[in-house]
This record gives sequence, structure tokens and C-alpha cells, in this order.
Amino acid sequence: MLVEDHAILREGLRALLELEPDLRIVGEAANGLDAVPTIEAVGPDLVITDIALPGRSGIELIGCLRQLHPTLKMLVLTAHNSEEYIRAALNAGTHGYVLKDASRAELLQAIRAVLGGQTYLCASVTAKVVTGYLRPNSASLALSAVELVTEREREVLTRVALGRSNKLIARELSVSVKTVEKHRANLMRKLTLHNTAAVTRFAIRHGMVNAGDLEVIAD
Repeated sequence: MLVEDHAILREGLRALLELEPDLRIVGEAANGLDAVPTIEAVGPDLVITDIALPGRSGIELIGCLRQLHPTLKMLVLTAHNSEEYIRAALNAGTHGYVLKDASRAELLQAIRAVLGGQTYLCASVTAKVVTGYLRPNSASLALSAVELVTEREREVLTRVALGRSNKLIARELSVSVKTVEKHRANLMRKLTLHNTAAVTRFAIRHGMVNAGDLEVIAD
């Protein structure tokens, strides 16, 4: 199944993959929210997803599917090649990571490797992962900090990034404004973020919100 918000790319992938006699596209979704019910309906063996998706990021989708369907294979196909995105996707549970500038042969190799139970990382991604393990940098340290954020703090963080006021966040989460302020202070301390703009950048970088969501809020 394909999860990709750009229709022309989704159609191209379908055409490309359906040339292979052992592969069949059973479903498509244009965003991370529609993907789950479609997956439930069609029961694919493999989900190929981008990271930047409307509604729910690919990283969040992978984490969700990992809980719902532990045996489902997942492959990221994206233009994002930063170590932060790669580590976030791997931590979420993806079985493979391929960049959109890969060749047709490499994509097919990745698909068959993942379907065969292997983990597949394209060459440039492997190099970034190895470099990160040998020489930890601020990006890998930041990701470790993300893992320390509680579920409630994450809910607050995403709403702060989307421009919600403390009062509105409190109403949405059915808690007091003081509780929101406490969570906000805790997460900013954990992540060493000093203002709302920094929170927004962090949330986008780690797949918690999409830039498109911010534009919708601004409108």
C-alpha cells in the first residue's frame, strides 16, 4: 500500500511497481489519517510511506501501525535525509528507509528485502546512521531527549507548535491552565527550547506536526 500526498508521485509509483509480476498495489492514501482505515480494509503486506504527510506524519503513522499490526512491514520513501528523520523513523519501527532520488532498481531491492524480513537502508542513509553512532552529535542527543517527553507533554508540545494559547490547550485537554503551564515548562526544559518558534521548529523536525498544519492554523 502507498501513503503519499503527491498524486503524481503516487500514480508513478503504482505504475512502476505494478510492472513487477510479484508485486501488487492493494490500496493508496493521500494522508496519514486516511491511511489507517485503508490499511485495515485492504490488509497489505507492506506499507510504503513518506514522512511529510498531511494530518499525521509518516513517523507517527509508523508508530501507530507498529502497535496495531506488529508484523506489518513498513518502508519509508522520502526526500528527507537528515539524521534526525532517519533515527526517528527507525525508532518508530520502520523496516527500511530509501530516498526519493533512488533508482528503480534500488527501490525494488528495498521492497523485496523488507518483505523478506530484512532491514534495508540505502547507502547514504547507512552512512549517516553509522556516522551518528561513531560520533554522536546534537541531533542524536536531541532525539534521546524526545524519548523523555511524556505523552501529555507531547500533546502540549504539538499544540504549542500549532500556535494554541495555554487557555485553549487547557480546554482541549480538559486540564487547568496551570497544568498546561507546568507541562510546557517541563518539556521546554527537557528539550532546551527557549521560545514558541523553537518549539515549532522542533515539532516539525521530529515529525510531530507538518508545515502544512501551520499554514492552516495561520489562515
